Amino acid sequence: MREAYHKELESISEALVEMANLVGSAMGRATGALLDTDLRLAESVIDTEGQVEELQRNLEEQAIAVLARQQPVATDLRVVVTSLRMSADLERCGVLAQHVAKLARRRHPQHAVPRDLRRTILEMGQLAQRLMAQAAEVLITQDVDAALQLERDDDRMDELHRMIFQHLMDERWHHGVETAVDVTLVGRYYERFADHAVSVARRVVYLVTGEHADDYLPESPVIH
Repeated sequence: MREAYHKELESISEALVEMANLVGSAMGRATGALLDTDLRLAESVIDTEGQVEELQRNLEEQAIAVLARQQPVATDLRVVVTSLRMSADLERCGVLAQHVAKLARRRHPQHAVPRDLRRTILEMGQLAQRLMAQAAEVLITQDVDAALQLERDDDRMDELHRMIFQHLMDERWHHGVETAVDVTLVGRYYERFADHAVSVARRVVYLVTGEHADDYLPESPVIH
């Protein structure tokens, strides 16, 4: 019985990793669709909606079953409850990737992103995908230091987001209101995606240490 119980907990963790990999890949492809006006690629991202929802639904059912049958306490209860919260973060990331893809589809065959912002948007897309890959790795390794590093890496996304607004407010902006709205939305999608990746990492800190990331203080090395 105990072995089956631990397999159930492992299955929940594996589902989280699968979700993280899926939404990370979706955002990478959505970025490609947006910048290359690739309608087929955009549709492939939009089609992942059902996959992400199914993974989250299955994970929730597993977690509820564990709560009902095993009535976990202490660390095991923390695993189940925290996993449910992380799955919500990851599901939202899937939605954000689809938003990027749907914008690419809506503007096809035109470019939604003007040439002078393509490099910034490309970096945001690549960074979003990389942060999610790091979050997936942290889910596997349970490495608290790597989880905390994720939040520091996210600083670059915030910087890029500010750069977009500076560009939009520049008096030399000549791409019109519709493009300004598109770029504003896209920047927000990437920024929120990164925030959810960081949230997953912060929850890993809580999962491992029992302390929230803001309160966690690594043990100081002993000086002999």
